[in-house]
Amino acid sequence: MTATPPRYAIYFAPSADSALWRFGSGALGYDAITGGDLPHAVPPGCEGLDWAALTAEPRRYGFHATLKAPFELSDGRSEGALRAFARNYVAGRAPVELAGLAVNALGHFIALTPAEPSEALQHFAFDVVQAFEPFRAPLSEADLARRLQSPLTPAHRAYLEAFGYPYVGDAFRFHMTLTGALPQDLIAPVKTALSSAHAQAVPPGEVVLDRIAIFKQANRLSRFTLLDSLPFG
Repeated sequence: MTATPPRYAIYFAPSADSALWRFGSGALGYDAITGGDLPHAVPPGCEGLDWAALTAEPRRYGFHATLKAPFELSDGRSEGALRAFARNYVAGRAPVELAGLAVNALGHFIALTPAEPSEALQHFAFDVVQAFEPFRAPLSEADLARRLQSPLTPAHRAYLEAFGYPYVGDAFRFHMTLTGALPQDLIAPVKTALSSAHAQAVPPGEVVLDRIAIFKQANRLSRFTLLDSLPFG
């Protein structure tokens, strides 16, 4: 197989010492900081399921919320320049406070989503997309074809052409994925089980987006790992 260049992504990933990070990483069975597997924290009631298989797809990416989707670096841009730009970007940034997170089904997969809408979050997410755009190489024909396999509205198509990802701007929905696509009959029980596990593992209350993270994928066959976690301020 021909070697592929690394990809980078700008994510929100909570601090490594937070209950939220431990919960999400345990659910996926992967620690993106060390790049190593974790014992799966299978939620009570799901012991009879093949939990490793149900979480295989999000495990490749690590526990996160996407701000700027994975991209290869544009010509003339380096990893060092990306990291330096990110450090400057967070220097004057104020945290974004969310009322909390709740476990929900998004189509056929389960994710943590904001308990209440946040206009500040929407503005922040699109600002990240635009600010880091100079570092993104154009999509390859293969990546573009893969994206076009999903049904896209004209607005989604316009975002895809402009930013390499269709779900940005007013199409953005903050989510922290906990499973891959589930069979229809598993969606409700897995959602209920993860909701209960989340309530027990993560204290209720506000969630503060106080940092961005740069994740790196060495090649298309490898998992994403944390390169930098950059607190605001």
